[in-house]
Parts: sequence; C-alpha cells; structure tokens
Amino acid sequence: MAIMSEQNSPSDTLAKQNVLVLVAAQAVMGAQMPMIFTIAGLAGQSLAPNACWATLPISFAVIGSMLTATPLSAIMQRYGRRVGFAIGALGGAAGGAIGAYGLLTQNFWLFVIAALFTGIYMSAQGFYRFAAADTASDSFRPKAISWVMAGGLLSAVVGPQLVKVTADAMVVPFLGTYLAVMALNLGGIFLFALLKIPKPKPPIFGESTGRTRSQMIRTPRIAVAMICATVSYALMNLVMTSSPLAVVGCGFTKGNAADVVTAHVLAMYAPSFFTGHLIARFGAEKIVAVGLTILAGAGAVAMSGFELTNFFVSLALLGLGWNFGFIGATTMLTAEQTPAEKGRLQGLNDLVVFGGVTMASFSSGGLMNCAGGTVHAGWQMVNLAMLPFLVLAGGALIWLALRPAARQA
Repeated sequence: MAIMSEQNSPSDTLAKQNVLVLVAAQAVMGAQMPMIFTIAGLAGQSLAPNACWATLPISFAVIGSMLTATPLSAIMQRYGRRVGFAIGALGGAAGGAIGAYGLLTQNFWLFVIAALFTGIYMSAQGFYRFAAADTASDSFRPKAISWVMAGGLLSAVVGPQLVKVTADAMVVPFLGTYLAVMALNLGGIFLFALLKIPKPKPPIFGESTGRTRSQMIRTPRIAVAMICATVSYALMNLVMTSSPLAVVGCGFTKGNAADVVTAHVLAMYAPSFFTGHLIARFGAEKIVAVGLTILAGAGAVAMSGFELTNFFVSLALLGLGWNFGFIGATTMLTAEQTPAEKGRLQGLNDLVVFGGVTMASFSSGGLMNCAGGTVHAGWQMVNLAMLPFLVLAGGALIWLALRPAARQA
C-alpha cells in the first residue's frame, strides 16, 4: 500500500524528478570533492613551509563550508534552492581557478584561500539531501535523501580517475586537476535550471515562525541527531584527510592513494541505494548505531597493519559507517522540523556539523605528521583519536533510547 501511495502521490512524482536532478549534480559536480581530498594534502605538502600544515587546504575547505552554511541556508529559505546551489557552483569554480593559480605561482597561502571558495560548494552540496526531502512525503523522505546521496557513487569513480589523468598532465603537478574542478562546476551549474522546488512562502506578520535555535538544539532528538551527524562526518574527514599521506608515506604510489580514495567514496555512496529502505524498516536510530559500530571497526582494521589491503578495507568501512551514521542522523533531523523552522534548523545543523569537521581536519594533519615521529605512528594516532568521539555519540543514542523508559518508570 505504501508503494502504491508513493506512486500516486503528486508530491512524490515531483520529488522523484527533483531527486534525479540532484543525483546528476552529485555525480558531476560532486566529483570535485574526492579529487580535492585526494590531492590537496599532497599538493599542500609540496607547497607548505612546514609539513604539519600539509592538510591546511583541506581544513580551510571545511572552514569555508562551515562559515557559509548558515548564510546559504538563509538565501535558500528566501530565494529558493536553485539560487543557493548556483552560488555553490560558482564558489567551486572560483576555488578551482584560484587553486590553479596558487599552484602555478607556488603560493601556498593563495592555495589555502582557494580552499575557502571550494568550501562554498561543499556547503551547498550538503543541502542537496535537504532539498531531496522538500517535496517528498513522510514515507518517501528517507529514500529521497538516500538516493541523492547515492549520486555520489559515480563521482567516487569519476573523481579519482580524473586525478590520475590530470595530476601530471601539465608541467606543474596537480594544475590540470584544479582546472578540471573549475570546468566541472561551470558545466554542472546548468543542471539546477531543471530543479522544481517551490520557493518558501514569506512569513505572514503575526504568524508563528516556530522554535528558536536555542529551543531546537535543546530538543533531545535534534540534539542527538546533530551529535551523531557531527561525529560521523568529522571522524570520516579526520581519517580520510590523512589517508593519501599515509598511503604514499608507507611506500605506495599516488595512483594507489587515488584507488584507496575511490574505494572509500564508493563505500560512502553505494549503500545509499538501500540505506533509506533500512531506515524505513528499522528506524533511523538503529541505523545510526550500526554506522558508529562500523566506524569503530574501520579504526581497528587501520591500526592492525600497514599493508595496502589494510588501507582499502579500513577506508571502505569508514565510508560505509559514514553513510549509515550521516544519512540516519539527517533523517532524524528532518523528521523534527516544521516548514517555518527548516531554514533555521538546517543552517544550524550544518554549522555544527562542519564546525566539528573543521576541528577534525585541523587535527588530522597535526596527528599524521607531527604526533608520532613516523608515518606509521602518525596513522595510528589518527585512528586512535576516533575512540572518545564514538563513545560520545554512542552514549547520546543510548540516552535517547532510554528516555521513554525513564518517563514510564
């Protein structure tokens, strides 16, 4: 019956059309993220005056995402999703152009500034999942979110393969990659003309605008959803940021590092074809709990050895754990919002999430290059750092699960 109602629902027909557009955007423009995460640390290492700053460009991309999450959410609330997504694509194009110029002039700080503009795209991409839910019914919402995330599957293949083709295509290493990033954004921006999401209605004077940010963040299910989303995304970023440095530092090639990132991003997005169905059947909280457990397993595999197989398996588990944890937490969050609160809550959520990711990204380079003295010790420290945050998120889920029992008691 549920399937029949989805097929006959006009809102879900529109939602499915929008999902196709967002999947295409994930596939085309989303390819730049695995490209940048594969090479930014390696390029930064060659440009930085200090090896501890190698991952600073990745950190600044996350900072750019954090700083623009709330303004972009407000723009989308007022002018619609298309405007916000177009701004993101233009930001990504600017990041590619400035990054290329920074590499051409061997200017590390210009390369770092380019990453801030990349963060504008990264922030806008984060709202694709919310846009998928805008026109979806309650029953279709988890699947819509999940399918849009699955659009990253193609980008997981295309991005690292473009790195292989472009990284050494010019005299200056990685210059061709950043020019390709610029082209992806300028070409992909036209996809948003096909998006059909009604602009939010302006608030009527005297009408309730819903809860304040302070009230929302004190709502138990919202608070736990934010914690779990932040931990899932931050730990994924913490480990992924250092993985190319660890792979190359352990004696493998840049091509091997790109292949490891490919496996990781495939694992991030391939499960999205069924994650929504699992959430609909078992509930978002249980799927988040499974995701956190898998993230712990990723750390255990990474710490058990330094063979190429260890990198492949641990990064694949890292991607799968992120998928379950992040999509599950997003579903929890969207179930708690009203239309009037949507822009406020989504901007607040991504500010918190990318704030956590920023700290993880900053920590990654320091732990990898400066905490252990060797590549092996640094990689161990990166993965060991996951433990306290997994305990925090797991404890928050347990607390949420026990609340109804506590009230009955």
